[in-house]
Order: sequence, then structure tokens, then C-alpha cells
Amino acid sequence: MSARITLISSMATRTVLADLARDFSTRAGIEVSVESVGGVDAAKRVQAGEGFDVVLLASEAIDRLIASGHLQGPRWDLIRSTVAVAVRSGTPHPDIHDGDAVRQAVLAAPSISYSTGPSGTYLTHLFERWGIADQVRDRMVQAPPGVPVGSLVAKGDVALGFQQLSELLPMSGIDVVGELPPDIKYVTTFCAARGLLSDQAHGPAHDATVTRWLEFLRSAQAADTIRRHGMTPA
Repeated sequence: MSARITLISSMATRTVLADLARDFSTRAGIEVSVESVGGVDAAKRVQAGEGFDVVLLASEAIDRLIASGHLQGPRWDLIRSTVAVAVRSGTPHPDIHDGDAVRQAVLAAPSISYSTGPSGTYLTHLFERWGIADQVRDRMVQAPPGVPVGSLVAKGDVALGFQQLSELLPMSGIDVVGELPPDIKYVTTFCAARGLLSDQAHGPAHDATVTRWLEFLRSAQAADTIRRHGMTPA
């Protein structure tokens, strides 16, 4: 297995990409080396000139990196992911059937955790829109980049956690109460774009290999794997 593709992604797609890379390697005989870190850190590394064949992040981050010349277009929309709510295993589940219920659950929680990614940005804006940002500010705990919100919930450091469903599902020690209800639902689209690898050995053949990987991510086989991880194909 001589061909090798390098990819950096945010933590939200870590587990699904691990499975997809393994499937692609089995089918195509091509290794995909996936590094998953906090989305903010991934973007900074790309901006600093670190070379990857493919970068897979939230759509807003990919658009910024293409616009700034750090990635090559076009953008490949691949995966959609929703935000969910979690509590520590064995603790009562709050009512989250609609936005008002979620608002009451947030106000009642002694501590709330959110991520540095798109879901965290959405939550902070949502609390501001609800007019409760000042009331809950001292109870808000932002998980450091690369640290799952679910791990803080599992340890009992926070009572209520919000993060991408795909990041919460693999965590032990927590109960996923459910996705945010339809009236406040938030969907992140994760997209890929080609990096700017400077290695002169990478020519047309390697470019075709990268295209083959991206096309696999849009295939029916990949769609089944994406759904198993609580996401949907874009």
C-alpha cells in the first residue's frame, strides 16, 4: 500500500472518518491518514502553512480558508450534523421537547458546557437571543479545543452538555437526552477542500487519488457509515 492521503479534521467527524478511512483502504488499497483535533486548532495549522491533502471542517471554516488562499476550491459538502443535549448517566433527563423547555433546563442547570466549535457559537448566540446570557454566564464551561463536552459531563464537572450528536454518541458515562428540538435545531455542514501540499512528488496521479477519496465520501457506502454515526450525508 504505497499511496497515502493525509487529512486533518475537527473532532466532530473523528469517529466517522476513522471508519470511512478503513473502508476506503480495504476497497481501494489506499491509506488515509486522519488527524482529528479541535476545529479552531485545525484551521490555525492550515493557516500556518502545514500541508495536508484534504481538510475537512465546518462549512464556514472551509469557506474562510478557501477565500484566504490556504485551501483550493471547490468545496465538497459531505456531512450534516445536529446538536444534542447530554447529562451524566443515571441523572434525571430534562424536558427538551421544544425551545422553551430547553431554555428552562438551561436556567435550572447548575452548570452548562459547550464547545469551541460551531455548536458552541450557536449556543452562546441562542442564550443571548433568549435574554439569559447574563444569568448563566458564571455557570458556562467551555470545553478546551479537542476535549469532548461529554467527558466533562461524564466526570460530573458539568450537569448539562451541548455538542454535536456524533461527538456525544461514543462517550461512556453519559446519557444523550436528544437532539435540540425543531424550533431551535442547529445543523452544521462539514465540508472538505484540497490542501496546498508543496511536495513536488505529488503530481496528477496523486491528485486523482485524492479525487477518488473525495468521491468515495459521497458514495452510497459512505452514506450508510455516516448515518450509523448519527449524521446524515450532505
